[in-house]
Amino acid sequence: MRQTLTLLGKHFGELATVRGIITYKLSPFEQRAFAGAISQGLPNIFRRIRAKLFIVAPPFMLGYLVYTENEKIHKKLMRKNPDDFKDDK
Repeated sequence: MRQTLTLLGKHFGELATVRGIITYKLSPFEQRAFAGAISQGLPNIFRRIRAKLFIVAPPFMLGYLVYTENEKIHKKLMRKNPDDFKDDK
């Protein structure tokens, strides 16, 4: 009777053996997931925002101005003209 790989106690990442390739593993308990997140991450965020602000902001501002002006004109056109109804009783 042939034993399967799961019965041999192998985990999913260890099912195959590859020759000639060296792999290194670091325990998740030894990793520092947020190492330098505040000291390096926050200045990097501000630098990226400052670099892209003048590329991204003008189209958004133009779009906002076009939208608000169109909304004003639309509201004006949707109003009834009071002079059209002055003779009605």
